[in-house]
Amino acid sequence: MKIKDNHINYVEFKAIDLQKIKEFYTSSFHWSFTDYGPTYTSFSESGLHGGFELTENEIVNGALIVLYHKNLALIKEKIINAGGKITKDIFSFPGGRRFHFTDPSKNELAVWSDK
Repeated sequence: MKIKDNHINYVEFKAIDLQKIKEFYTSSFHWSFTDYGPTYTSFSESGLHGGFELTENEIVNGALIVLYHKNLALIKEKIINAGGKITKDIFSFPGGRRFHFTDPSKNELAVWSDK
């Protein structure tokens, strides 16, 4: 499937214990996991790709919706001009780069690119 700009591409959750979370979703739903170091695991076989990030903080809103756009600078500017606020500036991770933002209702989302 071709990745398209502006589409929801990934969902990211927080987890207090990655091993337990992997066991739960594997046992319950037969999801597959790929670890990226000790603090992150991605999942597949769920209908939508996603991941779990290890946290020691209380989980209040554990889901992060991640959109795709090939041009991060362009979409970042559009988000700011439309009234969004950047909460985490562009950073690199294994597989690409991304940034986080909040919409006018303070929902946090992210945009990533493999470019």
